[in-house]
Amino acid sequence: MQQAKQRILLVEDEEHLLEAIKLNLEMEGYKVSTATDGKKALKIFKEERFNLIILDVMIPEIDGFQVAETIRLENSEVPIMFLTAKNTSEDRVMGLKKGADDYLVKPFNLEELILRVGILVRRGLTGNDLKEVNSFKIGDKTIHFNSFELHHADGSITALTKKETMLLKLLVERKNEAVSREQILETVWNYDVYPSTRTIDNFILTFRKYFEPDQKNPIYFHSIRGVGYKFTDHT
Repeated sequence: MQQAKQRILLVEDEEHLLEAIKLNLEMEGYKVSTATDGKKALKIFKEERFNLIILDVMIPEIDGFQVAETIRLENSEVPIMFLTAKNTSEDRVMGLKKGADDYLVKPFNLEELILRVGILVRRGLTGNDLKEVNSFKIGDKTIHFNSFELHHADGSITALTKKETMLLKLLVERKNEAVSREQILETVWNYDVYPSTRTIDNFILTFRKYFEPDQKNPIYFHSIRGVGYKFTDHT
């Protein structure tokens, strides 16, 4: 149960699904506003403040992708989750391009929805905490994000590539949380290319060389099979 009434805008044109999701979210302590079409959703969004937007893609008047794009022009921070029956990689990439933070395919488990909602709401509340942090310490080494440098305890410095720095910053900002490959694609590669899982694995292997006391038994950087990657903070 949430301690405070975090506000969610739920946009879904299937009435029975709308009511089921609304009821379950309210049971978790959220305050839920609803809309059944894109035009009404944008009107409500402009009148109220929300901690999360849950958007069906195929909705009347204005589709979910356009709604998300419009919201992002006004608010770059509020988390957006898409609900959709579409499950192609092209649709997922399109959703992320429009500014989505998560993408849940129908039919879905309500418990999974509630879990993802909790993660997104918490991230929205705390997501700004590290944006102004220019350095971060892992073990006895310090990452300097602005200068793309890794400073070692003995005073030596390792130059980091831009993508290494961007991926480290993403994982650090989302510490103790699995980060999906789609989120990495959006943030680090910016859709310029489509790196294979092996490519990202190689970055994680490099990070282990930099930071892990025992590379074969990592304590900081983990590959989560079927999900993505995770940095565990031990401070």
